[in-house]
Amino acid sequence: MSDYRTPSNEDVRTGQLAGADLRRRNLRGAALAGADLVGADLSEADLREAILTGAHLARANLAGATLRLATLKGANFCEAILEGANLFGANLRLADLSGARAREANFAQADLVGVQAVGAYFSAANLWAADLRLADLSNANLGQAELSTADLQEAILEGANLRDAVFSGAKISRARLAGADVAGADFTDARLVGADLSGLDLSGAVLTRADLHAADLSGAVLPLDDE
Repeated sequence: MSDYRTPSNEDVRTGQLAGADLRRRNLRGAALAGADLVGADLSEADLREAILTGAHLARANLAGATLRLATLKGANFCEAILEGANLFGANLRLADLSGARAREANFAQADLVGVQAVGAYFSAANLWAADLRLADLSNANLGQAELSTADLQEAILEGANLRDAVFSGAKISRARLAGADVAGADFTDARLVGADLSGLDLSGAVLTRADLHAADLSGAVLPLDDE
């Protein structure tokens, strides 16, 4: 028996949707700025181009949902489920994704500037060309994630799992990676100017043509064939 409630049309209009059952609901282009969707079931819902600025989505289930080009600026996704969700080109600037589960989600070309994603799960997620400047990804799981050409300038990746992640052509200048696990990570053509790589075991990472100018490599272990 489901613990979710069936919302009325008035609930949808006013955005009072905490714990609501919105599975597979067509909410394309819906105006839900500031809506209370805490703990709601939005799995496989269509939220393309929806306006969810400042919405409260903590612990919501958005597995398989489509949020392509949605406006999610400042939204709260703490501990939300976003596994397999499509957020291509979405605006998540300053959103809180702390503890969110976004395995295999699509964030390609999304605006994630300044997001808080401490301890979030982005394993095998697609973050191709995503804008992650100033993002806090401390202790996040980005194992096997696709981050080619992403912008991670001044991002915090301390203690993050970056195993087998792909950063080809990414901008990682002045980012902080101390304590991260970079085994198998691919930094081909990445720009790591001024990045904090102190203490990292880079022996299993790919650094082909990576720009390490002014990077802090104190205590780091470099690949044997590094030039």
